[in-house]
Formats: sequence, C-alpha cells, structure tokens
Amino acid sequence: MTEPMTVAIATTLAGKAVEVAGEPVRAAVMEITRRVRERFYGRPSEERALARGAEEPEVLQGAVRRLLDEDPDFRSELEGLWNQAHTEASATDDGVVNVFSGQAQSVVQLRDVKGTLNIG
Repeated sequence: MTEPMTVAIATTLAGKAVEVAGEPVRAAVMEITRRVRERFYGRPSEERALARGAEEPEVLQGAVRRLLDEDPDFRSELEGLWNQAHTEASATDDGVVNVFSGQAQSVVQLRDVKGTLNIG
C-alpha cells in the first residue's frame, strides 16, 4: 500500500479536500474512499475512527492501514484502481507525466534535452 494512497483515503474520509493531479486520480480517490467507507460500516472501532478523523487523522490512517492489511485482496483491488488512475493521468500545458511500472535496474526519464546525450 502506498503511503500517498493511504493518506489520500484517510483525508477524504475525514471530509477534507485532497490535492491530486488530474481528474482520473480524483475520481479514483473518491471511488476508493467509497469502498473503504462501505467496509467500515458496522465495525465500531472503524466507525469511531471515521467520526474522529478530522480531529485525529493519524487514528483514521491507522484504521485504513489495518483494514487493508487484514484483507490483501481488497488492498490489491484498491491499488489497482490507484495505479490505473495514475497511468491515465495526462499532462496539460507544460506539465509532464512520467509513469513507470515494473522492475528495472535503471530507468531514465527525460524531457527537453538540448544538445548531446550519451548514456553508457
């Protein structure tokens, strides 16, 4: 579970605005948050964490982490939504979106290279 995703979920659950890059990511955070809220329903400790989320965000983040740790399939499902949204994000104006997924020994991402470039 990526920490930015956990923080975004907890922040949104607490009713606070979340700064995210682009509509695909914003939509994914809202969908993920909806699913987590559904999982919290009927679980007293998680419902209390949700109710106190604005005042005690670390308690809510802990509740989200516990939920995802106890259900790896659910965590994988949410991570898939999160990763798909970041893959679909697109740059506007002079913005840049670099997406890397997988394993590699070396990764080079460049923009606006002027002149000679030697990679060896």
